[in-house]
Amino acid sequence: MGTPWPMALGHGSDGRWHYRRSLASRVIVLTTMAVGLAVALVAAGAYLTARVQMQNDLDRSLIQRAQYAANLDQLLGTQSGLSPWQVGAADVRIAFLLSDGSEIVVDNGPTIPIGGADLAVAQGKRRQALSTVLIADQRYRMVTVPTSERDGMAVILAEPLATQDHVLSRLGWVSLAFGLVGVLGAAFAGWLVATNGLRPVRRLTSAVERVARTEDFTPLQVEGDDEVARLSTAFNHMLTALDASRVRQRQLVADAGHELRTPLTALRTNIDLLTMVAADPSALPVDARDELLDDVRAQIEELTTLIGDLTELAREEPVQAQVEPLDLADVIDHAVQRVRRRAPSLTFELFTRTWWVEGEAAELERAVTNLLDNAAKWSPEGGKVTVRLSDGVLTVDDQGPGIAEEDRGRVFDRFWRSADARTMPGSGLGLSIVRQVAERHGGSVMATANSTGGARLVLRLPGRELVDA
Repeated sequence: MGTPWPMALGHGSDGRWHYRRSLASRVIVLTTMAVGLAVALVAAGAYLTARVQMQNDLDRSLIQRAQYAANLDQLLGTQSGLSPWQVGAADVRIAFLLSDGSEIVVDNGPTIPIGGADLAVAQGKRRQALSTVLIADQRYRMVTVPTSERDGMAVILAEPLATQDHVLSRLGWVSLAFGLVGVLGAAFAGWLVATNGLRPVRRLTSAVERVARTEDFTPLQVEGDDEVARLSTAFNHMLTALDASRVRQRQLVADAGHELRTPLTALRTNIDLLTMVAADPSALPVDARDELLDDVRAQIEELTTLIGDLTELAREEPVQAQVEPLDLADVIDHAVQRVRRRAPSLTFELFTRTWWVEGEAAELERAVTNLLDNAAKWSPEGGKVTVRLSDGVLTVDDQGPGIAEEDRGRVFDRFWRSADARTMPGSGLGLSIVRQVAERHGGSVMATANSTGGARLVLRLPGRELVDA
C-alpha cells in the first residue's frame, strides 16, 4: 500500500519547483496541529487557573494571619515578643512599620523592602497592601495591615513563594508532558484516519488510474452512501458518458467510411476512364465523355456535401456561434428560396407567422433547408410542398409516399436510410443535423404523416411572437 503521506515535486505558477503534500499527510498535519493547539490552550488555562487560585488562597491566608498578629500586638504588649509560630507558620517574616517609615524586624533577618502602599497603610490611608518582593534573592508574598489599637503602626507579614513556585513548576512540566503525549496521540490518530479513513479514496484513485491506463470504461464498484460513494457514482456517470461518446465516435467513423466508399469508388472508376480517354480521344464519343464529366462533378458535389455534414455532426457544440434574436419566418423564407432554385418543378406553399427565437442564423437555416430538401426529394414531379409556421411549430408536408410508422423514430439517426431511400441521392445525415440543431436551441423534431399520406416533419423551437423592446 505504501506510505500514506507521500511527497511530490511539481512546477508552481511561478515556474519553480514546490513540494506537493498528499491528502493523507495534510490530514495528519492538520489533526496534529488542531489537537496540539487544543492541548496547549487547555494546559495553559489549567496552569493559569492553578496559579491564580494558589495566589488567592495565599493572599487570604496572609491577610488573616496579619490581622491576627495585629491583635497579638495588643495582647503581648511588645513587638519583639511576637514569634512566627504564633501566626501559624515558622517561615513567615514579621515586621512592624511606623508611620515615619521606620521598620522593626521581629526575626532580626534581612530588611524587608517597603513600598509606598505599605507606608500608606501605616499612616492610615489604606486598609491593606499586597505585593510580591525579593528578599535575599528569594521571592516573598507580603501583606501589610494596620494594628488594631495603635495608630501610626502596621504589621508586615512576608511568606516565601518557594513552595508555590515549586508546585507551579511541577504543574508546568506535567502539563507539558501531557501536551506532548496529546500531540503524539493526535499524530497517531491522524495516521489512523489517513490509513483507514482514506482507504476508500485510495481505492477510488487506483480504479480511476486503471481506467485512464486501460481505457476500460466498466463502472466502478460503489460501496456505502457516504461522500466517497457519491464521488464514485459521479465517476460512473462520467464513464458512462465517455463510453457513449466513444461508441458514437466509432459509429460515426464506421458509417462515414461506409458512406464514403461508394462515391470514392465510382469517382476513381470515372477518373480511370477519363485517363484512358485522354490517351486515346477516339475511344469514347464526345457525348459519353461529357456525360462522364457531369457524373464526376456530381460525385464531387456529393462528397463535398457528405464531408460538410460529417463536420457538422462531429461537433458536440457550435463553434463560435453568434446567438441573436431571429425571426424564424425570415429564416424559413430564405431557405424556401434556396430550395426552389434546386427543385424548380415543385410548388412551395408558404404560410408563416412571426416567431422570434434566440439562436444562430446559419444553423437554423441549414436545419430548415434540410427539412425542405427532404420533402423535395420525396415529392413527385410537379408536386407541392406545404410549409407552415405558427406559434413556434414548423410543419413541412410533402406529397411523397410517406414514412412507415416503424421507421419514424429512426429517420433522424445518423446514416440511417430506409430500403426505399438507398437508391436515392443523399448521405443520410440531413435529418440528423436537423435534430442536433433543434436540441441545441432547446427544441425538438418529429416525423408523422399528413392528410394526403405523405410525410410531415414537425420542428418545435421555443420563442415568442414579439421581440422584447
